[in-house]
Amino acid sequence: MNETVLFDAAGPRTRRRMVWVNIGATVVVVAIGVWVLVRLGANGQLEPSLWTVFLTPDPWVDYLLPGLVGTLRAAAIAIVTSAVFGVVFGLGRLSAARWVRIVSGAVVEFFRAVPVLLMMIFFWLGLGRLQILAPDDLPLVAVVLGLTFYNGSVFAELVRSGVHNLPRGQREAALAVGLRRAQSLRLVEVPQALLAMLPAIASQLVVILKDTALGYIITYPELLDAARRLGSSEGNILQSLVVAALIFIVINYALTRLAGMLAGRVGRRTAGRARAEAPSLVVSTGR
Repeated sequence: MNETVLFDAAGPRTRRRMVWVNIGATVVVVAIGVWVLVRLGANGQLEPSLWTVFLTPDPWVDYLLPGLVGTLRAAAIAIVTSAVFGVVFGLGRLSAARWVRIVSGAVVEFFRAVPVLLMMIFFWLGLGRLQILAPDDLPLVAVVLGLTFYNGSVFAELVRSGVHNLPRGQREAALAVGLRRAQSLRLVEVPQALLAMLPAIASQLVVILKDTALGYIITYPELLDAARRLGSSEGNILQSLVVAALIFIVINYALTRLAGMLAGRVGRRTAGRARAEAPSLVVSTGR
């Protein structure tokens, strides 16, 4: 018999009430969806000509695919740089040196508090005034820097909290076999913390991908900007944004599934290695 600590199991009356609440919520959602479709139809937004344009190659070749490439390029670079930033400053926040912890904590908390869009605009304007980059490269660099500093700070906090949530025996065992504290962090604690925090890391990867859409404000040619330009040229802005949203949903779902599969595979491999390396117990019979 399973017992719960925080709450009692729902009884028959509560379960029936929950079923009726779920049915009512479903009816409300369906009614809202039907009302939206009716309003769109009344305004001519469901005309087949507004949607069938996406069955031709021109919108994809001229707008959506180049925009998607821009989104994926900025996201891929930002994911790598954010991971490096997060590991470096996460280790800094766990350092034995007090001044390193203070500096790393100040950097992380500062960039976590500044909005991503504000950082993108700042780097776009600042680097533009310095004239150290080609004008065509400036929007990409500004987008990547903004995403890196914000999401890297989040990664650093994930590293810190993940290490603090590990059992104390992990560090004690590492120190007992002769590792220094820095080696214990780098070789034992941080890898386990990253494995435990993979679901949160996957959610942050989705955030990075979605936040690339802010780049259109500083003229970066990403997917949202491409959909907006396509809608303006074809007169179907709503339909273009819906298609762009569907593309984002598919990519984000694929990222989440990939992270889940990776976590499961790494977890099984780690468990298998632990069983394989576990010493066998030899019982002496005294003979």
